[in-house]
Amino acid sequence: MGLSNRKEEQLKKMPIIQSRIKVSRNGRYIIQQTVITNIKPIEYYQAILANNVKVSEEPLGEDEWMLEEGADIAKSMA
Repeated sequence: MGLSNRKEEQLKKMPIIQSRIKVSRNGRYIIQQTVITNIKPIEYYQAILANNVKVSEEPLGEDEWMLEEGADIAKSMA
């Protein structure tokens, strides 16, 4: 049973996701690497670069900073 033309087109537009798992040279660590490949036509990027939108960065106020330590966040989630 084959895929419909519509489904094939949807699959072609999706990014290619590759996952690699290997052991470090000294054997102490597992290295998991994920590569996401997204293919778009040149015209897509030319249109993005041609659209010069000015973005202004505003500094964060003191009430917007996240000042909680990672260990404290983990304890509150447990």
